[in-house]
Amino acid sequence: MNRAFNRASLKRLTGLLQRFQSTLVVAEHNNDKLTPITLNAITAASKLGGDVSCLVAGTNCAKVVEQISTVHGVKTILVSQHDSYKGSLPEELTPLILAIQKQFSFTHICAGASAFGKNLLPRVAAKLDVAPVSEIIEIKSPDTFVRTIYAGNALSTVKCNEAVKVLTFRGTSFEPAPTEGGSAASEDVASSSPTGVSEWLEQTLTKSDRPELTSAKVVVSGGRGLKSGDNFKLLYNLADKMNAAVGASRAAVDAGYVPNDMQVGQTGKIVAPELYIAVGISGAIQHLAGMKDSKTIVAINKDPEAPIFQVADYGLVADLFKAVPEMTDALNK
Repeated sequence: MNRAFNRASLKRLTGLLQRFQSTLVVAEHNNDKLTPITLNAITAASKLGGDVSCLVAGTNCAKVVEQISTVHGVKTILVSQHDSYKGSLPEELTPLILAIQKQFSFTHICAGASAFGKNLLPRVAAKLDVAPVSEIIEIKSPDTFVRTIYAGNALSTVKCNEAVKVLTFRGTSFEPAPTEGGSAASEDVASSSPTGVSEWLEQTLTKSDRPELTSAKVVVSGGRGLKSGDNFKLLYNLADKMNAAVGASRAAVDAGYVPNDMQVGQTGKIVAPELYIAVGISGAIQHLAGMKDSKTIVAINKDPEAPIFQVADYGLVADLFKAVPEMTDALNK
């Protein structure tokens, strides 16, 4: 009887504590579109209990505010616009987040574990004098989290007792929040004074008709086995037939075959498409950490002992220079 009473009491206490939680999700965007990982972060934030607010900081970002306003799970959108937020420089966004935290006293401040989130939130945590928790893949309670360590190949459970919990969530571990059904109210917040520590000059992006790597449903990636950058044309031709994005292993990037914005892995981009095709990739731990959550993994490698076959759903031991053109030809028929 006592045990049953204690369990019921614990459940009620947990529910009560969750109602007192309040979370700020820092939205990642380009002033025109919301970056998809923010939707994953909103889902994670909703699991913490309490109200979820989103911060949209930028220049002329009304379209982003409109997009978030219908996202399920968001109660309030805090909007701050200033020229100093151009390029989402962490040196300029950090003082803004600190000012907002002083005003609203959130229990959690979070973002997706992208380059943006991992660059910004450690600065915020340092200024708040708290230890951040990064790469969270599961939420046990508002103060207990499971995160990845050792290139994503091992897990640790972390209990965070900080007064303000600063967190980044691995996007592939949480479903994106529905973009319909929400009715968030927006509220303007004063911009912080420019620090002038850094200045945004320009951004040069590679233009492509292919899907963006981290949001594509199909990804074709190449490794050192392709032997040169010119041979990546084999993958581009295959990807075009499948409406797929093209990625690469760190070995291919380090060898200079392709630019580093194509790198998939622990120190590159984390992807979890419906279909991932690894071509000429051995399967180092660093690479596996970036794609092992893919729904279906296909590996093509001439080495039957390659580690990639241990995680692949389908494996083809073959010469990629014959196999890939044959696949492309088959898709042409």
